[in-house]
Order: sequence, then structure tokens, then C-alpha cells
Amino acid sequence: MNSERRLVVVLGPTASGKSVLALRLAQQLHGEVVCCDSTQIYRHFDIGTGKLPSAEQQGIRHHLADLAEPGDVFTAGDYRRHALQTLEEICRRGMLPILTVGTGLYLRALLEGLDDLPGRSEALRERLRQRAASRGQEYLHRILAKCDPAGAAKIAPRDAQKLIRAIEVCLLTGKPASQLRGLNRAGLKGFTVVKIGLMPERQRLYVQIDRRVEAMLASGWIEEVRNLIGRQVAPTAKPFTFLGYAQLREHVLDGAPLPSLVSEIQQATRRYAKRQITWFRREPDVHWLKGFGHEEAVQQQALRLVNESA
Repeated sequence: MNSERRLVVVLGPTASGKSVLALRLAQQLHGEVVCCDSTQIYRHFDIGTGKLPSAEQQGIRHHLADLAEPGDVFTAGDYRRHALQTLEEICRRGMLPILTVGTGLYLRALLEGLDDLPGRSEALRERLRQRAASRGQEYLHRILAKCDPAGAAKIAPRDAQKLIRAIEVCLLTGKPASQLRGLNRAGLKGFTVVKIGLMPERQRLYVQIDRRVEAMLASGWIEEVRNLIGRQVAPTAKPFTFLGYAQLREHVLDGAPLPSLVSEIQQATRRYAKRQITWFRREPDVHWLKGFGHEEAVQQQALRLVNESA
């Protein structure tokens, strides 16, 4: 097997130690780290998204963070294009790419490819949003049920984002979106993929999440939010919807009590981790390790798995 064409994937819930494990693997295996996270691609949103500071990267090259400005639209397709180019560049240098995955949709886009669907139409989307605002939240679901009954049955009536995209595809192609999905996908080729999953015991994970939120605050998260407001980053920018950022923005601007907001952030992060676990458990061919990425025993298990794949 050609080791230059391997791809190591480290996945798991937030606070499970993916970055630490990827760094250790990169040090031992002549690797470079590739971020696969929909929050870390935005510039200036650093602490709350869990970006590893450059001072802690120990000379290991890291890729695919800070790709977009806060107001930019960045899709799974955009990520896939960047990732494919980056993987090829890493392999050309004779290094091993090690993917740290927090966003399962991005991983799926990279490994399985994407549906050949039309691009976004902002004008059409705005018309749909306006009609939904005037006619009620169920309006979009009724429209989709007429043009794509099978698709409507799989989308919650109040999931406006998915409903708008499905209607958009129907109107732009003249075909139900549900019939187009899965056609002509081009998955990742030329790589042997080794997937390593981190699955700490649930209560230990929740304790680590709470501590991590506290550590982020101690390292200047509030000041980062204050600087973002000073940069006049729009409150409607997508990164301000990320865990913690909306709450801390409220604290900075309106003086909302910090202790209750911290508890809210910790609880929301625990719920997010639970959703990540649900998603990742559906991922095939994962070697699950029961522990955190910073634990020596877990690191040794992961090293053995990667070496056995060579």
C-alpha cells in the first residue's frame, strides 16, 4: 500500500481531544493536520471555535482554517474543493494528511462527493423568505409538498433552511430534489482512509466540556467578541450564531449576566456534542477508541491502527 496516499481521519465530539491526537500522530508519522470544521473556516472567530493557536502547533503545518470572512457564504462544496487541493499538495510533499473532523457534513462531502445540483439563487431565496414571513412558518413546507412530496416528508415543517434549498432546486431544475440526490456523485479516489473515532465516557466528556468553556473564557473569549464588535462584524453574520458567540455578544452589548450565560453555553455545548455523537455513529468503518485524544493509551492505540494500515 502506498503510504503517500493514505488519509487519516480523526473524528469525535467537541472537547474529545481531536486536535491533540492529530498533532501527536502528525509528529510521529510525518503528517500535516487538515481542519474539517464548519466553524473554524471563518477568520477572527478563534477561541470559541477551538482553533489550536499557532504557538501550540509545535511546528506542524495546519490547513483549512481561516478561509472565509465572517460575512461570506461558505458551503460544503466550497470545503470539498479546498480540501481536495490541500490533500494533493500534502501528498506531493511526501507527508501524511490527518483530518480533524468536527463537522460530519464536511467529511461526507469530501469522502462521498456532492449531488450535482444548481447553485444558490439569492433572489429566489429572499422571495421565499418574504412569503414565509407573511404567510406563516408552514408555508414553505406546503409548497415543497406540492412539488416534491417525498422530499417534504423528510424535512421538518419549520426547518426553513432545508425547505428553501429543496424548493430552490425544484424550481431551478424542474425536478424534485429528492430524485436528484445521490446521482452522479464522485467520491474521494486514490486514498486509503483510516478513520479513528474518539468516544470518551459521556459524563467525563460533559465535565471536560464545562472545563473547556471556562478555559476559553479565561484565555480571552470575551475580549475576542468585544474586538469582533469593534470590527463591526454584523450580528447577522453566521459565526455569531456559533456556540457561545451570540451569548457573549449579548453580554458585551447589553450587560447580560455572565454566570447564567456561561451555564447556557455549557449546556448548549453538551447538547451539540450529543448531536455530533449521533451523527458520527452512523459513519462506517470507524475504529472507536474509548477515551480522550490527550491520553497516552489512546494515542498509542491510534498509532498502531495507522501503522497497521500501511
